[in-house]
Amino acid sequence: MEPAAISTYPFSSRPVFVAFFLYAFALGTLFPRLGDLQLEMGLSESELGLSLIGLPLGVQLSLLVANRIISYLTLAQIMIFGLIMIVCSYTAAALVSDPYLFFLTLLMAGLSVGPLEVAVNLEADRVEYGLAQRIINRSHAFWSLGFFATGLSGALMAQLGVPVVFHFAGFGLIIVALTIFSFSGFTQAPPRPSANTGTPKFVRPSAAIMVLVGLTLSAMLAEGSAIDWSVIYMRDIFATVPLINGLALALTAFFQFITRYFADHFVVQYGPHKVAKICLWIMLAGVILVAVAPAWPLALIGFACLGAGSSVIFPLAMSAAAQLKDRPAAVNVAALAQISFVVFLLAPPLLGVVAEYIGIRYAFAICLPLAVLSLFSLRSLSPAPSTTK
Repeated sequence: MEPAAISTYPFSSRPVFVAFFLYAFALGTLFPRLGDLQLEMGLSESELGLSLIGLPLGVQLSLLVANRIISYLTLAQIMIFGLIMIVCSYTAAALVSDPYLFFLTLLMAGLSVGPLEVAVNLEADRVEYGLAQRIINRSHAFWSLGFFATGLSGALMAQLGVPVVFHFAGFGLIIVALTIFSFSGFTQAPPRPSANTGTPKFVRPSAAIMVLVGLTLSAMLAEGSAIDWSVIYMRDIFATVPLINGLALALTAFFQFITRYFADHFVVQYGPHKVAKICLWIMLAGVILVAVAPAWPLALIGFACLGAGSSVIFPLAMSAAAQLKDRPAAVNVAALAQISFVVFLLAPPLLGVVAEYIGIRYAFAICLPLAVLSLFSLRSLSPAPSTTK
């Protein structure tokens, strides 16, 4: 894209925030009702966890070709078709009674996530460059706000006894309508002037990307585990009512939202290294609280710490990946997302197998050694942000 086109493009962060919110609201619809689906299908924690692998498997497969897809489709097209695919797959998942069919429906949902993940993060990076100010953490804040909204509303649907299929179908229609309204006629931002448009067939992580992966591992596992298992954790450990069960997920997302929304100011003032380090220690406190909490209010505080602590690690890593000069921004973003999403979506389901033997409470403690690795990987973040054109 020519510099003249960049100078005349009306850069705005609002469409980016809307994209992150709708994407998260659609993707997160499943998780507040996982406990209900588990009971309806009569699955153990390990059986549920293995069925949930369908989602990350689909994500991983789609990330292999996400770079090619976004070179042909616009952000608007990816948003509309991707979210339609997610809500249709979830509605189908609510109708099946077999774990194998449940796996396949989640696989179909996962196939739309890879292009969505790369497209929205790439758009955020382009707008961040065009505005010459950080918006990546606020963008991911609206992702967390989407999960908070879908977590709270899902908990309310569960408390009211609304059948899962009606919940998913009704919310799906609303999501699709809002997406079409928001992105019909939308023109995506032009790429950075230095962006290389070449696209390899497969996305392989470079050494720099692998260091960023080490940074994100603990945060992705903590966030993914809270999303997948917080509702079931509260139900099984404390026998709380559905609304309180869903509140664990909602609080995780809410404190992620608050931290991410205000994080950009602190990143600019203190640098990404210091902000990420503080968040990692908060996350460690949350993991310990969840593992040992004797009462449900303390467990909710633990999930709030998990949300706040894991909030900025992945956004900062994605921003750092997009700014690497060795390969095109889309390639590096896809490479980081490809591996990090394995942890985010694959490891938490496998925790269900672990929980069968050591208990769901202590399964969360697996995040602790990965947090140490993240602390050693902090050097991958630049000491100060760069927003100059």
